Parts: sequence; structure tokens; C-alpha cells
Amino acid sequence: MTWIILTIFVLGYIFIVAEHSIKLDKAATALITGVLCWVTYTLNSSDHEHVNHQLYEQVGEVAGILFFLIGAMTIVELIDLYDGFQIIIDKIKTNKKRTLLLIITILSFLLSAILDNLTTAIVMTSLTTKILSDKRDRLLTIGMIVIAANTGGAWSPIGDVTTTMLWIGNQITTFGIIKAIFIPSIVATIVPFIYLMFKLKGEFNPIVLKKNTQVNDKERIIIFYSGISLLIFVPIFKTITHLPPFMGMMLAVGILWTITEILHHKKQHSVQKQNSIFTALESIDMPSILFFMGILLAVGALQASGMLQQMAGVLSEKVNNDVVIVTVIGLLSSIFDNVPLVAAIQGMYDLNQYPTGHFFWNYLAFCSGTGGSILIIGSAAGVAAMGIESISFFWYVKNISIAAILGYAAGAATAVLIG
Repeated sequence: MTWIILTIFVLGYIFIVAEHSIKLDKAATALITGVLCWVTYTLNSSDHEHVNHQLYEQVGEVAGILFFLIGAMTIVELIDLYDGFQIIIDKIKTNKKRTLLLIITILSFLLSAILDNLTTAIVMTSLTTKILSDKRDRLLTIGMIVIAANTGGAWSPIGDVTTTMLWIGNQITTFGIIKAIFIPSIVATIVPFIYLMFKLKGEFNPIVLKKNTQVNDKERIIIFYSGISLLIFVPIFKTITHLPPFMGMMLAVGILWTITEILHHKKQHSVQKQNSIFTALESIDMPSILFFMGILLAVGALQASGMLQQMAGVLSEKVNNDVVIVTVIGLLSSIFDNVPLVAAIQGMYDLNQYPTGHFFWNYLAFCSGTGGSILIIGSAAGVAAMGIESISFFWYVKNISIAAILGYAAGAATAVLIG
């Protein structure tokens, strides 16, 4: 039965990859794949109540990610509506493509550790679309954003979902993960940066953005700094309250919504509506969110049926080398969601075997966090960027995957040497 589900998943994956050839949006394929995986699972199970219970658990996890994504996109769209990104653009004084790539890479790497890789990818991808007019240059830069967001998130307890899982599970410590993974993460960023840098030459002409004339400089500054501050507040909220990240994101949306209402309460209704959160919500890319939902449901079916646990078990049984096992887990995270893979590994090994702060856990955080960059749909950051800029699967494989693989290999080797 699990192999039937895996076959459906693989076929769905193939149709997603061939989106442009078959002229079928990837969101439709992902939704069909996700539902069919669960249909197959329940039809081959004698305990339908248990399957429904598993489904509701998965939907809860998926909903948390989707609410987080919707909230982050809403805040970014609202900042954009108020021309907030122009504040950053005005501080970028270069017109050289390689220098811009360096600035974007550093910002993505550092922001990801403070925010998380998903939020960083949304913010930095949206910023890049406001700067670069040439599509090829823009896509190459966004590819680097995905890599840097994932590598930056790997060395921070709040930078990636899987790293947070290991942190909450007491497998890693804040200082320990930074000490063990920071340098490998830098290496995993520098290598693809050098690779992609040679693909970018010359200078670029900055996009001349059409300004929102109904917004003044004071309002622009308030919304920009409030929005960024609230995004940074989300991981702090999670650390203090221990509630899921989407709760902090929803609180952030509510606060920013209130700020916009206060700013425009005395203006004409037409102006209020144009610069309100409703306009920002209309700009959100819902197909990308539905695509994300379908993929997560499909992977959830693999997890519920025990397929991912079996896969992890086979690896552990057949490969008598923990470094190789974790490295392969990182590679698999470019195809399957890294969250259930890491959850399976957490269930297989306890703290008696590998105590808190052991190299095994730190290395798992690195590999699961950075391996997803190899394919565009291998990480939340990649899926978000894919939706914002409509990056095709094959284009990413052809232009970014090699850089990501080289960075992953170099970072992994560095982690092993240091560890």
C-alpha cells in the first residue's frame, strides 16, 4: 500500500516538473496528488477513524504553515503597497550586478537567522523584483536568495523549522549549533555565490518604480519599519510563549492592520480602501499557497503511512555510517519535506545514544536545512520564491541546482572536518 502512495507521489512530482509542457498549473497537480495519496491510504486501511485522526493532525500542521505563509505575504505586500522597499533600494548605491548579488546574499543569510528562511525568501525575493528588470539576472539572484536563506537558517535555532524541532527536542543548544554549523553554513553560501557570480556580468539599470502618490514619506517609514520589526518579533514571540509561529505572525498582521487603520482614519474612503490590508490580501499569490498545501498533504500521507519512517529505517539498517545517513537525509529533503524526515530520525535515535549537542544532531540540522536548496520545491523558501517569480522547475535545475549541490557538499565536508 505504501508503494502505491509513493507511486502516486512520484507521478504527481513528474507532472509538477512538466508543468509548462502539459499546460497544467502545478497547484492543481499538487492538490490532486495530495488528496489521492490520502484516498489510497484510507481505502487500504481497516481503521478509518485512525486515518481520519492522522489526517486532522496533518491538516493542523499544514494549516499552521499556510497561515504563517499568508501572514508573511500580507505584511510584505502591505510594505510594498506603501513603497516601503524603496527605503532599502535607496540605500543600495551600486549598479554592478555582482556587487548587488553580494549585498542580497549577505542580507538573506543574516536575516534568515533572525527571521526564518521562509519569511526571508519572501522579503528578499519581493525586494529583488523591485530592483532588477532583466529576468535572467533576477532569477539567478533569487536562486541565490533561496540558497542563502536556507544556509542562514541552518545555524540558528529559529532559522528553520527542522532546526527549531531539534532545539525544542533538546537535541541541540543555541550556542552549540552556532559554534558547529556557522562556518559550514558560510562555506555552503560562498561556494554557490562564486559559481553564480560568474554568470552575472556588467551593470544593471534600476527599475523606476511608480510611486504611490497617496502615501507620504512619514507613512512609508512607519509601515516599513513596523512591518520589519513585527516580522522579527515573530520568532521572539514563539520563544517566549512556546506557541506555533503562525500565532505570532497573525498577531503581527493584526497589529500592522491596526496601524494602517490609524494612519488613514481621517482620509477619504477611496484612499483608505486603496491603501488598506484588503488590497494587500488581493495581491497574495493563492495558487502558490494551494500548491504548498497539496505538496504538504502528499508528504503527510507518506509520513502517516509509515513510508518515510521505513525509508529512514532502511538507511539506518543498510548504511552503517551516521554521517552518510544524515548526508543522504539532506539530499532526500530536496524531494520530500524535511520536517517529517527529521521527525523520523528524532524518533529513531534517543538522547542516550546521541546526547544533547552531539555532532550527529548538529550535522542533521545542517543537512536537513540546506539540502532542500538543491531543487526549487525542496524547501519552503524555494516554494515561496517559485510562487512570487514563477520560476520553472527545469530552469532552476539547469541554473541553480549545481551551485546548490556544490555548496551542500562543501558545507557538509566542512562540518565533518570541524566536528
